[in-house]
Amino acid sequence: MAFNLAAAGGSADPDVLVDINTTPLIDVMLVLLIMLIITIPVQLHAVNLNMPIGKPPPPLTPSEVVRIDIDPTGKIFWNGEALDGQAGLEAHLAAAAVQSVQPELHVRPDKRVPYKSVAAVMAAVQKRGLNKVGIVGHEQFI
Repeated sequence: MAFNLAAAGGSADPDVLVDINTTPLIDVMLVLLIMLIITIPVQLHAVNLNMPIGKPPPPLTPSEVVRIDIDPTGKIFWNGEALDGQAGLEAHLAAAAVQSVQPELHVRPDKRVPYKSVAAVMAAVQKRGLNKVGIVGHEQFI
């Protein structure tokens, strides 16, 4: 934005150039931008946890370990004993859920068993409220 003013008499005086100097404004803007970038706290994508220090005391009574095997046809075994389908599993899980100390359930599916059979067993365990459950034998899937 500039314009020239010429004298009416046509004198040889230099023309007046009215132009705003934007260099200091740009410098101030850049300094403010850098200050804003530096002062914004870094966003951490982590969850802070207060973990206990030391070792927990060992359990007073060791929990019972129950092996639940699933063969390639989907048949379920409770500690080596064949169960009569999902109803037999539900009965054993109901008996385990009412115990004072919940047993550890080690689910060991065969490599060739369909996933729906494993998911049905895990859903039955969750439905009964048993928390100590794990899938063992993962080395066969490597």
